[in-house]
Amino acid sequence: MARGWIWAYEGYEPGKERLREALCTLGNGYFATRGAAPETPAGATHYPGTYVAGCYNRLTSSVQGRQVENEDMVNLPDWLPLRYRIHPAGAGPGPGPGPGPWLTPDHAYLAEHRQWLDLRGGTLTRRSVYEDGAGRRLTVEQERLVHMGDPHLAALHTVFSAEGWSGELEVEAVIDGDVRNSGVARYRELANRHLTGWETGTEPKSSVWLRCRTVESDIGIALAARTVASCGPERNGDHRAEPRQEPRAVHQTLMLPLAPGSDAVVDKTVALFTSRDPAIGSPLRAAVSAVDGAPVYSRLLVSHRKAWADLWQQARLEVPGEAGRILRLHLFHVLQTLSPHTAELDVGVPARGLHGEAYRGHVFWDELFVLPFLNLHLPEVSRGLLDYRHRRLPAAVDAARAVGRNGAMYPWQSADEGREETQEVHLNPRSGRWLPDRSRLQHHVGSAVAYNVWQYCQATGDTEYLYSKGAEMMLQVARFWADSAVWDDSLGRYRIRGVVGPDEYHDAYPDSDEAGLDDNTYTNVTAAWVLARAGELCRDLPASRCRQLLDQIRLDREEMDRWDDISRRLYVPHHRGVISQFAGYGDLAELDWEGYGERYGNIRRLDRILEAEGDTVNRYQASKQADVLMLGYLFSPKELAALFRRLGHELDDETWRATVDYYVKRTSHGSTLSSLVHAWVLARVHRDDAWVYCEEALIGDVADIQGGTTEEGIHLGAMAGTLDFVQRGMTGLETRDDALWLAPATLPQLSKFRMRLRFRRHWDVDLRLRAERLRIAVPDSERPGVRVKLDGSAYVVEPGTARWLELPTDMPGGS
Repeated sequence: MARGWIWAYEGYEPGKERLREALCTLGNGYFATRGAAPETPAGATHYPGTYVAGCYNRLTSSVQGRQVENEDMVNLPDWLPLRYRIHPAGAGPGPGPGPGPWLTPDHAYLAEHRQWLDLRGGTLTRRSVYEDGAGRRLTVEQERLVHMGDPHLAALHTVFSAEGWSGELEVEAVIDGDVRNSGVARYRELANRHLTGWETGTEPKSSVWLRCRTVESDIGIALAARTVASCGPERNGDHRAEPRQEPRAVHQTLMLPLAPGSDAVVDKTVALFTSRDPAIGSPLRAAVSAVDGAPVYSRLLVSHRKAWADLWQQARLEVPGEAGRILRLHLFHVLQTLSPHTAELDVGVPARGLHGEAYRGHVFWDELFVLPFLNLHLPEVSRGLLDYRHRRLPAAVDAARAVGRNGAMYPWQSADEGREETQEVHLNPRSGRWLPDRSRLQHHVGSAVAYNVWQYCQATGDTEYLYSKGAEMMLQVARFWADSAVWDDSLGRYRIRGVVGPDEYHDAYPDSDEAGLDDNTYTNVTAAWVLARAGELCRDLPASRCRQLLDQIRLDREEMDRWDDISRRLYVPHHRGVISQFAGYGDLAELDWEGYGERYGNIRRLDRILEAEGDTVNRYQASKQADVLMLGYLFSPKELAALFRRLGHELDDETWRATVDYYVKRTSHGSTLSSLVHAWVLARVHRDDAWVYCEEALIGDVADIQGGTTEEGIHLGAMAGTLDFVQRGMTGLETRDDALWLAPATLPQLSKFRMRLRFRRHWDVDLRLRAERLRIAVPDSERPGVRVKLDGSAYVVEPGTARWLELPTDMPGGS
C-alpha cells in the first residue's frame, strides 16, 4: 500500500476515537457512515452515525421557557452493529464456562489494534487482536465500504482467526433503529428523537429489514441486510443466520466453528433507501430487492474500487510530501460528500459534510469555498448544488418580502425548505448560558450564491444556465441589495445597515440593544459586485429573454437604472489609513491579546471566553475571521482594485498591505476558514508568512486544532479551500473571457504540483508546476485550442500539444 494513499492509526486511544470516527467516515454523496467500531454502541467514547444527504426533520424544544424549533440532518438507523463472543464450548478469550464477553476495543482483552483508511480504494480496515491470560488469541480483521458505484449499498467483510484454541464463535448482526441525534454535546438538552413508526421483518432469501419514518418531515426510511458466513479452508457457506425481531431493531445471529488454521468469514451487505429517492415505489421493496440482488463482497469491492478509480481521474490533484497526503485526505472527504451522485439530488453543501451533526447538517455559505474547486473537475455537481439554491429562490423572495424588501434574501442557515434555520438562541458551553443568536443577519450569503453562479458559468461556458436559473438568482439577489441600500445625505453615499459580516463575533454595537452593524465592508463590496454583474448580465441577455425575465420577476427598467448608481456609491468605511471592517470598528477598544493568551492558552473562541467573564467581544477590535480579508480571497488584486475604484476609492498595494497587517494582528482564527483566507492573501502580500497559515489550514481537522469540533463533523469548506488554494491560489487561476488567466504566487512548500482540469469543452487539461515553469497540456480533440493569459502575454495551446511557460518572478498584482 502506497503511504501517500493510506491514513492509518496505530493503537487504540478512547479519547481520540470520535475524532478518528469523523476522519474515517465513508460515503458516496448519497449517504455516509462514520468510522465507528461496529462492536460498540453509541456513548461517551463512540458515536456511530449514518446520514443521507438532504434528509432533515424538525423538532420543537423548550429552552428557558421558550419553544424553539430546529431542523436537523437526521441520524438514521445504524446498519453497522456486528458483535461477537466466544460461545460456551470455546476455550478462547473468556472468563471460563458460559458465554465469553462481547468483545470490543474497550475490553481489557484487547492486545493489538490498528485501523487504516485506503483513500485510493475507499475502504476502512480495522484489525484487532484479543488475548486472555492463557495466551489464547482471537484476531478480527474487518473491511468496510460505502459503495461509490451503487449509492444505496454498503458492506462489512469480517475475518475471524483463532490461535491456541478452538470452539464456536457467536456473531450477531443488527440493524438498530433506536437511535437519536446526540452527537453534539451542546445540543443534548434539545429534542433529539427524529424517528418513529418502526417496523421490522424477515425475507425468505435470508435478508432482514427495518423501516421507519421521520417524525415531522415524514420521510420514509428502509434498510435491508443480508448476513452470510463461510468457515474453514473450503469456505463452507452453509451457515444460515437466525433472524430475531424487536420493535426497533432486527437481528441475525450465527454460530460458527473456529479453530487454528480454519478462519470464519462473515459478510454483511446493506441497502438503504428513502421515500425521497426517485423511481422506486416503496423504499422497503427497493431496499430488499437491492440487498437480495447485491453481488458477493469480492465483486462489490471490485466495482467499488473501479468507481473510485474513475472519480480520482476526474479530480486529479497531485502534491508531493506530507502536504500532498493531507490534501488527498481532504479531497477524499469532499468527494464522499459531493460525488457525481449528488448532482441528481436536491441538496446543498452541508458545512460539516455527512460526517456528524454539528451545525445540524445545515447549508451555510461554505459552497463559496467548495464550488470553485468542483467547477473545474465535476461541474455537473456544481450545477446540481446551484439548483438547490434555485429551487429555494421562492423561499428567499418570501423571506425578503416578510421584512419589507424586494428581491431574494437567502437564509444564513438553510436545510430542506430554504427557510431560515438559524437558531434563535445558542449555548455558550463555557458559561452554560443560552444567548441570542443574531447570525441570521448574515445576508451576505446571497452574494455568495450570486458569486457561485457567475464563477460556475465562467468556468464552464454554460450560458444556458446563466441566462435562465442563474440570471433569476443573480437579479433577485441584486434587487435585494438595491432595496436594502439607504441614502445618507451626510456621507453622500448609500449605506446597508443592521447586518452581520462573516466575522460573526460582532453582532451589535457596544451597549446597544439593536442587533446588527452598519456598512460591513465585505457585505457592501460584494453587494456592489452583485449589482454591477447583474446589470452587465441584463445587457448581455438576448432581448426576448431579458423581457421575459423582467416580466417574470416584475422588475422594471427604472428600478434597474438605480442599481448602477448604488454599485458605484455604496459606503466603504476607513480608519487610520486602513479599510474598516464596519462603520465604527476603529472606535472599539483594543484587546489585551498577550494577556488573554497567557491566561487561557487557546483563545480561538474569544467570544465565549469574554461572555463567560461577563464581557462581550462587541467592545473590541477582535475578529473570529477577518472578513475584510475575504475580499482578497474572492477577487484577484486587480479586480479588487477595480471594484474599489468603481466605489470611488483607490486601493493601492500600500493600503491593502496595511489593511492585511492590521487584521492579521487582530484575528483569533475561531473559524477553520480563517487561516485558509490568511494564507491565500498573505501569499501575495507577505509570502514568507503565508505558509504558517497554510499549514494550519491543512492540519485544521486532522489535528482538531479547534479543540473537539472535528469529531462532530469535518469542516468541508476548509478542506475544499485547501485544495483550491493549490488549484487557484498558487496559480492565480481565473476562468473568464473564454481563457485561463494565470498569475502565479507559489510558496516554496507548494512549488511542485500537478492537476487535471475540465475547462469549457476541454476535459483533462493537464497543468504541471515545476519550480518556475508551468506546463499546460491539452488532450487531442477537434475543439479549438485553450487560450492562456500570463503576465500580459497571450498563448494558445492546441489540442494534442503541450507547452511550457516561464513564470515571472515578480507577480504580486495578479491578473
